[in-house]
Amino acid sequence: MRNRPENHLFYGDNLAVLRKEIADESVDLIYLDPPFNSNANYGILFKEPDGKSSNAQIEAFEDTWHWNDTAEDAFDQVARSGNTKAFDLLNAMRGFLGDNDMMAYLAMMAVRLLELHRVLKPTGSLYLHCDPTASHYLKLLLDAIFGKRQIANEIIWCYRRYTAASNRFQRLHDTLLFYGKTDQRRFNDIRIPYGETSGKKDSHYRQDDDGRWFRWQKRKNAEPYRIYLADGVRLGDWWDIPIINASSKERLGYPTQKPSALLERIIAASSNEGDVVLDPFCGCGTAVHAAEKLKRQWIGIDVTHLAISLIEKRMKDAFPAVTFTVEGTPKDLASACDLALRDKYQFQWWAVSMVDALPFGGRKKGADGGIDGLIYFNDHDPVSGKMVTHRAIVSVKGGLNPDTAMVETLAATIAREKAPIGILIMNAKPTREMERRAAAVGIYRAGVDETFPKLQILTLADLFQGKRPRIPNVDRAAFRRAAREATAHQPNLL
Repeated sequence: MRNRPENHLFYGDNLAVLRKEIADESVDLIYLDPPFNSNANYGILFKEPDGKSSNAQIEAFEDTWHWNDTAEDAFDQVARSGNTKAFDLLNAMRGFLGDNDMMAYLAMMAVRLLELHRVLKPTGSLYLHCDPTASHYLKLLLDAIFGKRQIANEIIWCYRRYTAASNRFQRLHDTLLFYGKTDQRRFNDIRIPYGETSGKKDSHYRQDDDGRWFRWQKRKNAEPYRIYLADGVRLGDWWDIPIINASSKERLGYPTQKPSALLERIIAASSNEGDVVLDPFCGCGTAVHAAEKLKRQWIGIDVTHLAISLIEKRMKDAFPAVTFTVEGTPKDLASACDLALRDKYQFQWWAVSMVDALPFGGRKKGADGGIDGLIYFNDHDPVSGKMVTHRAIVSVKGGLNPDTAMVETLAATIAREKAPIGILIMNAKPTREMERRAAAVGIYRAGVDETFPKLQILTLADLFQGKRPRIPNVDRAAFRRAAREATAHQPNLL
């Protein structure tokens, strides 16, 4: 196990990563936005280069839990953890709830909260983001693991949105459970500026030449003196911060994306420059983005290649000079083959990201129609002469046995979709007959004299050697890009 103060992204189950890679008392701040057990499926939304909604919606994760062998094992691990309070509480919850979906979720969370407590420094803090689905149960678990005296705040994050009418009030807030590991938790007094009319409502207050509010204090037989207001309003535990809506410039298409302002406030309050921030459910990476912006070091963990590849692009777009490592993703042919055997869909998403394609389809059998990814490119239409956008199709095959049917299937998909180019990514080396049939599909002519094979075959070995598809004028507009961040020092006042 190593102490990792540098910036790292880990692909994998956060429980395994925490145990193997994160040392005891090495993290200053933990923010986690775990699944809420909402019994919903969440998809990443991509868009066409023209800005229209795309069919390329990928199911990011299924927020549904079931009592099974995995849940039983998590429950058993808590029993063997040595934390009797945590197990006694979890066991009591099981007696009350039974072996159902909620209990499976709580067992999964309990074993991970024990590890998060272990890696947190004595001066560290944890913010757990949740909603009314399970917030009351999670607060009890945190009381058992951190100690009931260590809760600093239950923060209410309020936002505005409009939902369909129902037989209840609109739900317009989430909850942040803020705990310290000890009484020595680090905390910075964050203040927000007074509004433009603050002080003006009280005729006693004036502004000086620097814009600071003051009032005159009279005293007997002497000149009055100035009493200044503090530099802003102290934050309370009720935060009004807008959500990421459809028109937000921050929006990257990830279903549970949180606003940067929310994470910047948390990080500014409970860490200092150079501190280590950990997000074990990092999703699209807002926490690590905010940590980099505020000059913290960071560690992000996620269990899907979709999230990891999205964060890689986000960080490089926002911070071109950022340095970080990505661990757990295939780095050689053997690890890629291993992933193909372990998880077909994670392998497909990883392979698609290697050629900078937009993922397509999902986990449902037959849902993708033979398409695993899309690469958009621009070229002149030979009839109208106008510049138009085309789609190159990407198909991923992780099997070890080459088969001419792979080529024939992609050729049929190219014809059906009227796609100019198709890319076949294979684990195995293609046979000569496969190469002959691929060549027989023909060529695509771009511009005046450029030609490209209509069906191109790339192996995993090719990808690791840096070989990529031959496609003209690739259009990157389908990928939502994070705005480039300024590199100047960020103020502490948020």
